[in-house]
Amino acid sequence: MPQGFWVRGELSYRHDSRIIRQPHYDHSVDLPQEFNMKLYYSPGACSLSPHIVLLEAGLTYTLDKVDFATKKTSEGVDYLTVNSKGAVPTLQLDDGKRLTEGPAIVQYLADQKPESGLAPRAGTFERYQLMEILNYITSEVHKGFAPLFNREASAEIKAAAIAGLGKKFDWLVGFLGNKNYLLGSTFTVADAYLFTVLSWTGHVGIDLSKWPVLTAYHSRIAQRPKVQQALKEEGLLK
Repeated sequence: MPQGFWVRGELSYRHDSRIIRQPHYDHSVDLPQEFNMKLYYSPGACSLSPHIVLLEAGLTYTLDKVDFATKKTSEGVDYLTVNSKGAVPTLQLDDGKRLTEGPAIVQYLADQKPESGLAPRAGTFERYQLMEILNYITSEVHKGFAPLFNREASAEIKAAAIAGLGKKFDWLVGFLGNKNYLLGSTFTVADAYLFTVLSWTGHVGIDLSKWPVLTAYHSRIAQRPKVQQALKEEGLLK
């Protein structure tokens, strides 16, 4: 995936090459201790989606950057021992449990803070609609970019991939219509994911301005404070 794409008070600080974020609490109030999560990421890759969700949900986490050239994390760990798929994102919990697929990770994160509204309540029809659009993004849109990041793909294959993505973008324009977000008036984890993949267009020769609805949508998501913060933490925005 591409490199170099491009808070309710929170404390951010750096430790070596990791970024640690913790919600700032009024210690006069007795609040339950949250467990910490680690997100393995690569700047601008699909791991940006759960990174945004972590911020939007106000969860405590650390970041560990993956260098795909060396297959090492910023802590010097062989990433294949963390995720044998060799891809990001990976979410690791304090007890060592891990999740490795973006749509599963973002729903898990949203369910840790249901009051955030980042996902409809489990078991509702609206939740299945969220799963439906997440599946579309991952299987049709995200996957459609793959040939464009493959240096060995021929010009013909890349042209076909761009044409295929154009059809997916056409469908998304119709699906969005006049809505601010994919599921209506509320930002959800699906918007974090679609924003991430649409951010790749300029790096693969696709002019997103051909789809004004998507351009406006992408710009709207980009202005969210937590999205801005995620971009800054990944070194994608100053």
